[in-house]
Amino acid sequence: MNAPSWPAVLADGEVVLRPIKLRDQRSWREVNRRNRDWLRPWEATVPPPAPGGPAAQRPTYRQMVRHLRAEANAGRMLPFVIEYRGELVGQLTVAGITWGSMCSGHVGYWVDRAVAGRGVMPTAVALAVDHCFQTVGLHRIEVCIRPENLPSRRVVEKLGFREEGMRPRYLHIDGAWRDHLVFALTAEEIPQGLLHRWHQARPGARPEIK
Repeated sequence: MNAPSWPAVLADGEVVLRPIKLRDQRSWREVNRRNRDWLRPWEATVPPPAPGGPAAQRPTYRQMVRHLRAEANAGRMLPFVIEYRGELVGQLTVAGITWGSMCSGHVGYWVDRAVAGRGVMPTAVALAVDHCFQTVGLHRIEVCIRPENLPSRRVVEKLGFREEGMRPRYLHIDGAWRDHLVFALTAEEIPQGLLHRWHQARPGARPEIK
């Protein structure tokens, strides 16, 4: 991973992405508590252990942050929190970063229901994708979403991600193996950047003069 790629703080207007920290615990837990019902259907869960195998335990907040930091230091992940108007409102992680002949990663995210629909998440995803393509040096970004998760699908649709198909029983979500739709972008598809595309697509944006 290139030196400028992590840690990184990315911003556009009132939306900021910055590395998750141990001291975010109180704010992070409060947002999660208020959004329990909103987030539960889309959250990753741990599958039951194999017969005779050890039961996996959900990590504590501190364990989660330490794991994310270790993965970031190893160049395999970019773990951000999302701030809006100075308040922590969600989380965005670029994970599964692979180099060699693939140069790809995948994005996962969640946001406080109180700010949904204000353009916070599309802006955050656009910031992260541009960072991955323009600074980190990745070539492809995927977002995998349950077909039923309409708010999350609207994010990638607003940004112009390409739908590539279904991955049956792809991830263990909300207690079972769930199908996921795959959305993707490559660097060649957005030569001016995804944030530029999002600014042009937002309601009320002035058309670009050519």
